[in-house]
Amino acid sequence: MSAKHHPTPLSGGDRKALKKELGKARAKTTILSEQSAEVRAKGEALIRQADRLLSESWNERMWADGEPTDPSPTVDQAINGGYPWLEIACSRRRTERDVDLAALPHPPTTFVHDLASRLRCSKCAKAGRRPPATLLQLSQRPRHPSSET
Repeated sequence: MSAKHHPTPLSGGDRKALKKELGKARAKTTILSEQSAEVRAKGEALIRQADRLLSESWNERMWADGEPTDPSPTVDQAINGGYPWLEIACSRRRTERDVDLAALPHPPTTFVHDLASRLRCSKCAKAGRRPPATLLQLSQRPRHPSSET
């Protein structure tokens, strides 16, 4: 976008007034863009905090109820809230594993509780069985040494 053209006034006083007003407008633009960046950063921090609280709340409901509860955070909310790992257990063998939510080939708007029917134990799959996984909780870091879905 090209700069706006302001016709130069003929009188010296009007030229000085125009120069002063243009300087004020440029200064105001700088102030407003800085305020916009600050508010945007605060908003992103608040969204991150809300996503963290949602993930913690879902973990507490999972612990209290013992089963996946609806509503759960979406995959991108869990990752944004600092909970990028999902702890699961094979419903047949009871072995626990960690799943990296960012590495899943599912859309980020998928709810975490919807992943229970999609995640499978790889050892059972090799044996020809496909029992669904049991969701345990979201975590901030992996707790089990090997990670498989």
